[in-house]
Amino acid sequence: MTQEYSHQPVLLKEVLAGLSIQPGGIYVDGTFGRGGHAGAILAMLGPEGRLLAMDKDPEAVQSATQQFGGDPRFEIEQGSFVMLGSMLEQQHLQGRVNGLLLDLGVSSPQLDDASRGFSFSEDGPLDMRMDPAHGISAAQWLQEADEQQISKVLKVYGEERFSRRIARAIIALRNTQPLQSTRQLAELIAAAVPVHEKRKHPATRSFQAIRIYINHELDDVAAVLEQVPDMLAPRGRMAVISFHSLEDRIVKRFIRDEYRGEQPPQEFPLAGMDYRPRLKPVGKAVRAGDAEVAANPRARSAVLRVAERLQ
Repeated sequence: MTQEYSHQPVLLKEVLAGLSIQPGGIYVDGTFGRGGHAGAILAMLGPEGRLLAMDKDPEAVQSATQQFGGDPRFEIEQGSFVMLGSMLEQQHLQGRVNGLLLDLGVSSPQLDDASRGFSFSEDGPLDMRMDPAHGISAAQWLQEADEQQISKVLKVYGEERFSRRIARAIIALRNTQPLQSTRQLAELIAAAVPVHEKRKHPATRSFQAIRIYINHELDDVAAVLEQVPDMLAPRGRMAVISFHSLEDRIVKRFIRDEYRGEQPPQEFPLAGMDYRPRLKPVGKAVRAGDAEVAANPRARSAVLRVAERLQ
């Protein structure tokens, strides 16, 4: 049985407003989590509305079945949101989706459950996989990767300025004993980093970087975004919540490029004049207000971007 952990959906009112929910519409939640956003969307749908959901995490799928399994308007599949296009094709729903939500990153229950290995604040096995049945764990990767690989991941995905120091420390430790627990890694990083930021654990950036790498998160975001225009109905909307600057940059550039098209070189100013945009941005990027951040500190880094299908 899935253990329950508290979960507060981030930017809920803003997401619902951005998606402009229609009672009879077809909606997709590509990152079910524990169903905070999904439950609110279902509450706004009428008898003819539909909500299709997906999540890599088998515990999230179990939670979805427990909460909404009896609702004929709802269904969920386990898998990466990269598979959404295929799922919609199988159900003949390509080009008919009125709204798509992607809530990126790790969910609160995943962080709170020490056995998943995402958190440096509680001791647990060093896993970090969204789907524990697939891929290699963080412990296995850290045992096999060389110093340069580890340093690059920490620097690129975590923007960790002491990535080389941390990588050297990991290699030195694993030569004497296996690196198997989150506490081991967190303590190693704290000792390797010479400067500690106020109100931020020194392992924050490294844990984030390893998690992103292990789960191919940035590659998956780019891959699913390419599918979005074909999923959406005319005037259908996409809402994406990012928690990391690299994720948000991918989303921001995708919306911009879909709206403006590939810009022609300056020496050929007429090139690309026939480009017809498929998406347009809806409003500006939205961040959580002070009240929400006070109630849910994990909302602090959240950024919501919304785009609408034009054709």
